[in-house]
Amino acid sequence: MAVINFGPQKAFSDLTEREILALAIQSEEEDGRLYREIAQRLRENYPASAEMFIKMAEEESDHRRRLLEIFQTRYGGEIPLIRREDVRGFARRRPLWMSPTLDIEAVRRRAETIEAENANFYRRAAARSTDPAVRALLGDLAEAETGHETFAHELKAGIPETARTAERETQRRLFVLQIVQPGLIGLMDGSVSTLAPVFAAAFATHNSWATFLVGMAASVGAGISMGFAEALSDDGTLTGRGHPWTRGVVTGVMTTLGGVGHTLPYLLQDFWLATGLAIVVVLIELWAIAYIRARYMDTPFLRAAFQIVVGGLLVFATGILIGSA
Repeated sequence: MAVINFGPQKAFSDLTEREILALAIQSEEEDGRLYREIAQRLRENYPASAEMFIKMAEEESDHRRRLLEIFQTRYGGEIPLIRREDVRGFARRRPLWMSPTLDIEAVRRRAETIEAENANFYRRAAARSTDPAVRALLGDLAEAETGHETFAHELKAGIPETARTAERETQRRLFVLQIVQPGLIGLMDGSVSTLAPVFAAAFATHNSWATFLVGMAASVGAGISMGFAEALSDDGTLTGRGHPWTRGVVTGVMTTLGGVGHTLPYLLQDFWLATGLAIVVVLIELWAIAYIRARYMDTPFLRAAFQIVVGGLLVFATGILIGSA
């Protein structure tokens, strides 16, 4: 993760012990708030992991309480607001609210990174402290955070197998719903719907370059159209289909790729060689569509292949007949 400068920052070595404690208090508060927000967003689909993050938030609250007690004992109740971004060396993290969806494994890795960074911070802070009580507390917190460096593993280990199985199934369902389905819709539309204009142009002109231009126009146009149609279909809040613009981009890109695949061979000047290669690409595209449907949509492969191949061949034949007329 890249370290980003935020303008004027202070070196860690220049912080006083009072400032180090203030920074630690603010950091524990931020982490506790983050873990609670993660738990809130995971609760519906990953309830077992959500409970684990709640426990982590409670531990961060306990760390903050211990830091507050020793700060107030040493320096009174006026705590300066010092945040990670005010000190050089900390990595900037993407705010959780900017992520429309949460990947459970990515969240676990993020928590592990946070705990590793905190452990290193407390070790360095303890080494600089001259107050025995403060030094002891920072050392204890370093040990506690070190124990959380394997947090992602501990999350899995602390969750019953039945819950982990349910979470894996939920993750798979969301992946299919938010990525595979819009991608498959785009690939099917791009591969099948552009067959007619591409091969109609090919057999009408017997000109590779003209066919290539028609194919690219049809592919890009279909990609833009399908992308906007998917993005504007629903906002995903009720259907669980994820962020609309993510789905739109996936659909648009896959639609374009589906048409470009059998268009690229027409960069070859030899018309018949280009056409033969394009037909091979079409067969590969249709097989890929059938495989994805069988793999993710629980459709038997032979049935999916039959449906896709028959539909594709009909469109393919239509293009040739119109182009040869």
